[in-house]
Amino acid sequence: MLESIRRHWPEYLIEAAGLGVFMIAACAFGVALEHPSSPIRELLPAFPRRALMGLAMGATAMAIIYSPWGKRSGAHINPAVTWTFFRLGKIEGWDALFYVLAQFTGGVTGVVIAVVALGALVSHPSVNYVATIPGPYGIPLAFAAEIAMSFLMMSTILFATNQPNLARFTGIFAGVLVFAFITLEAPISGMSINPARTFGSAFNAGLLDRALALLRGAAPGDGARRRGLPATLGLDAGPMREASP
Repeated sequence: MLESIRRHWPEYLIEAAGLGVFMIAACAFGVALEHPSSPIRELLPAFPRRALMGLAMGATAMAIIYSPWGKRSGAHINPAVTWTFFRLGKIEGWDALFYVLAQFTGGVTGVVIAVVALGALVSHPSVNYVATIPGPYGIPLAFAAEIAMSFLMMSTILFATNQPNLARFTGIFAGVLVFAFITLEAPISGMSINPARTFGSAFNAGLLDRALALLRGAAPGDGARRRGLPATLGLDAGPMREASP
């Protein structure tokens, strides 16, 4: 454990910072698009606003993935991604544990920073700490939707990064899926596919009971693994390693 910390503590901090930045952006764009005082909310109906939110968060994800820090840590910023790589033998156990702890810490901290910067705008019911809450169709459908989106995201990543002509576009594919999921699916589950992202909002909003209902849905690793798909982000610095035969 201590050796893992000594060697890879920068990558752990990067994972925390990566999801923290993602959550700060989510809160900022949530306020800009959904707060009643926003002229955008007055101008545009719900669907175009979701599309703008999807575009903003997809671009944020791509910026994190292709940043120098993202390339160093592998830009997991999602416990489900880290778990998948651990199951596939791409990351050691202690590194996986500290990655996940860092991601949860970053998710909570990012929302806290947004609250400090934006105040009551983030806590307003129309923004609600950008919490991912099941929609009017109920928890079972939200759960199923999270599983389906998580599986599609992880399968896309694993497939693309193992195709020499596609690997460099993996971050773009991930960003496009984030855009599509937020635009089309958000009314069903709130669109998370990331336990640490859900926890970060829910912890600050006091909605952990609902968030816990979705955490298992945002775990794509096993399904993609059983399909025999390849597994590497293509940005595997730090503690990432080649799987044993």
